[in-house]
Amino acid sequence: MDFITSTAILPLLCGCVGIFSLFKLLQRLRMKAYLRNAVVVITGATSGLGRECAKVFYAAGARLVLCGRNREALDELTRELAASQAAKVQTHSPYTVTFDLTDPGTIVAATAEILQCFGHVDVLINNAGVSYRGAIVDTTMDVDKRVMETNYFGPIALTKALLPSMIQRRQGHVVAISSIQGKISLPFRSAFMDEKTAQGRSPVEVARDVLAAVGKRKKDVILADLLPSLAVYLRTLAPGLFFSLMASRARKERKSKTC
Repeated sequence: MDFITSTAILPLLCGCVGIFSLFKLLQRLRMKAYLRNAVVVITGATSGLGRECAKVFYAAGARLVLCGRNREALDELTRELAASQAAKVQTHSPYTVTFDLTDPGTIVAATAEILQCFGHVDVLINNAGVSYRGAIVDTTMDVDKRVMETNYFGPIALTKALLPSMIQRRQGHVVAISSIQGKISLPFRSAFMDEKTAQGRSPVEVARDVLAAVGKRKKDVILADLLPSLAVYLRTLAPGLFFSLMASRARKERKSKTC
């Protein structure tokens, strides 16, 4: 009886493994087909995660629109991508657009330039942001306004400007790069910006995961190490315990600052 059962289960297991492998293969092929020749706009492309996203999307065959405030840095990145040999598919020379997310006028002009050049946008990666660390009582309203203009209102304005073309084509993907701190509160981050490197991970690793998430069209992805990821679930399942731990951490940091 045991022999008959084992001989029946083995083909079943092999079939399941085969189906799963075929599914993953089709998923990879679909991802590559979706990204190849796709028009991908990346803000904050000159450094950190934005720069690494530019590299992986360029290697995937996307038609890049690199955005930033520094024209020289954008040109340097363009030359670096052109000189790279990492791509296994046909690549396209990146297009650069210089504008400031805190200036609504430049956002409108940049959108018009992008749509005039490519006609549409397949993927918008809102990555640009500024950083600030400090207690609420020590943070001025000017700092709060600057952070919100760059990290929130600027990306919203750019998204709204490009969204009609996506709706018209019934196709498009908007990526909002944020920090794990968008889901959990941490001490001395009252005016927190989009800190573009997931905690404990390098920009290169995160950029690859962003590429995979876009290719698989995922809705919400947490790209963090085990501890920050557990903190997200702890805040949901046991908020009292979570806030007690955060309060204890805040007291320790405050004590270290006053010593």
